[in-house]
Amino acid sequence: MTTPPTPGLSTRCIHAGDHLDERGGIHTPLYNHSTFAFTSTQGVLDVVEGRANGNLYTRYGLNPTIRSVEEKLASIEGGEAAWVFSSGMAAEAATLLSCCKTGDHVVCIGDVYGGTYELLGTNLPDLGITTTFLLGSQLDRLPEALRPNTRLVFFETPTNPNMEVLDIAAIAAIARRHGVLTVVDNTFATPVNQDPLALGADLVVHSTTKYLGGHSDLTGGAVIGSARLLQPIWMWRKNLGQMMAPEVAFLLARSLRTLVIRVRAHNDAAATLARRLAEHPRVASVNYPGLTTHPGHAVARAQMKGFGGMLSFVVRGDAAATAAVVDRLRLFAIAPSLGGVESLVTQPVTTTHHGLTPEERARRGIVDGMVRLSVGLEDVEDLWADLEQALAS
Repeated sequence: MTTPPTPGLSTRCIHAGDHLDERGGIHTPLYNHSTFAFTSTQGVLDVVEGRANGNLYTRYGLNPTIRSVEEKLASIEGGEAAWVFSSGMAAEAATLLSCCKTGDHVVCIGDVYGGTYELLGTNLPDLGITTTFLLGSQLDRLPEALRPNTRLVFFETPTNPNMEVLDIAAIAAIARRHGVLTVVDNTFATPVNQDPLALGADLVVHSTTKYLGGHSDLTGGAVIGSARLLQPIWMWRKNLGQMMAPEVAFLLARSLRTLVIRVRAHNDAAATLARRLAEHPRVASVNYPGLTTHPGHAVARAQMKGFGGMLSFVVRGDAAATAAVVDRLRLFAIAPSLGGVESLVTQPVTTTHHGLTPEERARRGIVDGMVRLSVGLEDVEDLWADLEQALAS
């Protein structure tokens, strides 16, 4: 008997994890119950002791709405299983705490979200877990940065906000030779553009608040990978109370059904704006992996199927001149998130990376003139007109 072919990504986004309910609903309904009843004591014990899958208590994730979206996420990312969380930072924190204990060590490569930098650089050291931070340009130093007590390598690609592209397969191969896990934040790329698990990563984390949610109306996170690696993370999620609410899981499943068509449209619009900004006299540089001038373009072409809806550029001028450009934008809303259908703009020095010291920002190339765009799904000519008028004044 032949194995049926794996459905395509769009098909999995729509149908994976969804099951007809007893009333014929074509998608898994919202079960906003905190607890679930049983017809016998034995039924409870079978679920509690792992002999049967069943619904028990929502904080544990044993809720049909939550389990449904986790099944969908695992299918989309090509993992055995997935856990959802109340936020992307909750997913990261539980993953790190499950993999590391006092005396352990982490290597973080390249730029990361400011909250991630604080978690690794401030919170975890209080628990005796230390981190070595390497710039994206220091990948050749990774083997020497790995220690006997190193437990994992963590990185984003593309990175926030410089859009650096890190070679997942190369990093994972080095880590594997040293018996170290590789954890990739795939938020910017999404499973539409990039497959970290297929490239050798052990775990993938997401802020589902961003592209997976896609409508700026939910907050959540996820981690995807093998059942073996995910099992200890489940206990941290349960006992830290980091569960995604069923209502949020229901919204997330709704959004995932349109993920492919949304992300491809984001890709197209961002590529158009990046090319035009690169030619604008008031723009000193543009960071977008789809540009042939981008230092990571060759790696991006090899490991990505699309280059994403995020870009950053540097205005010719100081912080005040840059803020004036941002303040003149009308379609781009000034907001620190990303990945929604609406276009957003932010200055990393005032939001996502404001908590870094000026020296650390300078070391990472996060300059006062940098502007980050989350390119939405508006008509691209309207977005370009907005950028032109803001830069021209």
